[in-house]
Amino acid sequence: MTQSSLLSLLLILGILLSTSEALQFELQSGHTKCIAEDIKSNSMTVGKYSVVNPSEGHPLPDTHKITVRVTSQYGNSYHHAEHVTTGQFAFVAAEAGDYMACFFAPDHNPQITFSVDFDWKTGVAAKDWSNVAKKGSVDVMELELKKLYDTVTSIHEEMFYLREREEEMQELNKTTNSRMAWLGFLSLFVCLSVAGLQLWHLKTFFEKKKLI
Repeated sequence: MTQSSLLSLLLILGILLSTSEALQFELQSGHTKCIAEDIKSNSMTVGKYSVVNPSEGHPLPDTHKITVRVTSQYGNSYHHAEHVTTGQFAFVAAEAGDYMACFFAPDHNPQITFSVDFDWKTGVAAKDWSNVAKKGSVDVMELELKKLYDTVTSIHEEMFYLREREEEMQELNKTTNSRMAWLGFLSLFVCLSVAGLQLWHLKTFFEKKKLI
C-alpha cells in the first residue's frame, strides 16, 4: 500500500470515528424534543441551533422562542438557555456516555408547530480547520498533517475504548455464565426434590391402602 493510500485510509477512518449530525425537526408548543449523542470522554463537541423563520424578512414572534439544555447521562448540565431563537454550545466531555440535548417550546393556545435547525459535531468533525489554519498561519500540507494527526489520535483512542468495552463484555459474559450454571444446578435440585417427595407420597399412599 502506497503512502498516499495509507493517508487516505486514515482520513476516512477518522471521518467514520467522528460524528456530525445536522438535522431539522418540528417542535410543538408545550412539548419537548430530545436528541442523544454518544460521546467518548475528553472528546470535543460543538453544537448550534436556530429556530426557522416561517416568514422571511419579518422578525420571529415570541411564540417561537425555545429553552435548550444539554446534559450528560449523569445529570450534569453543560449548556442552558431560556427563551432564545438561536444559540450554540461547545465543551469537552468529562465523562463517556450519552449526552442529551433537549428543546422545549412554551405552551401556547392555540398550539403551534415550528421547525428548528440543529447541527451537532463531535470528535475530529468538531474542529474548525479553517480557523486553525488562520490562527496558526499554516500551509495546506501542514493543515493536512494536523488533520491526519488528530485522526490517528482519534483512532488510537477509539481502539482503547473498544478494548475496554470488550473486556467489560467478557466480564459480563463470565458473570452471566456463572449465574446460569448455578441456576441450572438449583433447578436440577428442585426437580429431584419434587420427584423424591412424589415417590415418598405415593409409597405412603399405597402402604395405607395395603396395596404394597
